[in-house]
Amino acid sequence: MPSSSSLPSISPSQQGQYLQTLLASARPFLRGELETVDKSLPSLVSVLRSVGAGECWHKHGSFLDHLVDIYRILKIWKAPDSVCLCGLFHSAYSNSYVNLAIFDPNTGRDVVRSHVGEAAERLIHLFCIIPRQPLIHDDLLFKYSDTEIFVHLKLSEVSLRNAKEKGLFNKEDVWRKKIGSILPENGVVVKHIKTGEDVIVTRRVVAVFLMMTVADFSDQLFGFQDVLFNNVDGQLEFSGNNFAALWPGDGKPGLWMESISRMAALYTLIVREEEIIVEERKRAGGVGVDKERDEDIELVVPPVFHNCTSILNAKEQIEARDLYWEAVCDTSKRGLERAEELLLRCVEKNPFVGEPHVVLGQVYLTKGRFEDGEREAAKGLTLLLEWGSPWDKRMSWGGWVSWARVLLMKAKENSWPQTSWGILNLGLVR
Repeated sequence: MPSSSSLPSISPSQQGQYLQTLLASARPFLRGELETVDKSLPSLVSVLRSVGAGECWHKHGSFLDHLVDIYRILKIWKAPDSVCLCGLFHSAYSNSYVNLAIFDPNTGRDVVRSHVGEAAERLIHLFCIIPRQPLIHDDLLFKYSDTEIFVHLKLSEVSLRNAKEKGLFNKEDVWRKKIGSILPENGVVVKHIKTGEDVIVTRRVVAVFLMMTVADFSDQLFGFQDVLFNNVDGQLEFSGNNFAALWPGDGKPGLWMESISRMAALYTLIVREEEIIVEERKRAGGVGVDKERDEDIELVVPPVFHNCTSILNAKEQIEARDLYWEAVCDTSKRGLERAEELLLRCVEKNPFVGEPHVVLGQVYLTKGRFEDGEREAAKGLTLLLEWGSPWDKRMSWGGWVSWARVLLMKAKENSWPQTSWGILNLGLVR
């Protein structure tokens, strides 16, 4: 699947400024200075720790680690505070995927509300009681083919431009009719996962939960889930049943990116449709912000997948992952030339993750190709910072970011160690 939009090229100086902006957003998390992000954040993490979140297992580590990671990702994506706090407590009452009720939904809502506020607690509660798997996958994602999403992204770009620049609005646009049919303007009614009661979820809240699922999956999924659900085709349909899969497996990157690239593209369609609705009403002299539709919740666009406008082909996802795995696991047998070849093919097939660029940067530095090493290290670091989570989860996000920064610093110095002890001596980042 080709890129569904081409982003304008930017100059090296603009790239450098963008990278510094990303680093500034990430630095409080890298340094553990959570109070500079939100003065109440350390106490909120302490609350989660006090109710046992750090003792609960969660896919790739502890539940507490996952909650803080999701907050970090959403904050880096510049999501509203209520959405970030929802991420921090997002499964605290349990939900349709996991049983992690560290707060009793019948008695603990007032406690959670006292910590995060009414707006965030409402989102947290909704997130925990809706049937998220059927809503996100069956009712939305599986209604589109890759080709259809690709075409609709192009059409929606034109429609939004016509609305903003010319005041032209057409509800009969094929992409708008499709969105309206599966996610009506006034939201959807779903069943409470515990009581079966009807629950109204506005379109904006559905969009928020779609974006949160992109963040959620990116943080927790790796090769173990592929084995668990027999996800050999990379479609992430959760249809297999290999309950004897041994955790954590071999640590290989998972095949989840095709699925969330489609989620991100669908999110963009919703965002654009919402912008058009608001623009048309504004031009007609109507209400500026309709709180009944949760229009006070800003729908930010994450920087991943070319600002949520590109879709990763499932086959190329698999090929890229396997090329990367061969490069990082077999270098000692096949040498740097083979690793470079494999990694170049990998980043061509999957340009959306940072680790292959980082490893390729090290290959170039080892060969004394400092300009090439600087380019790849900078690209890898940028992607890592945009995601806020690692694709190759054998190392932490912070570890990957630090290593990429070491490579970038050494590339700019035109130096690289020529001994094993020299490699071990690396670490300082200025």
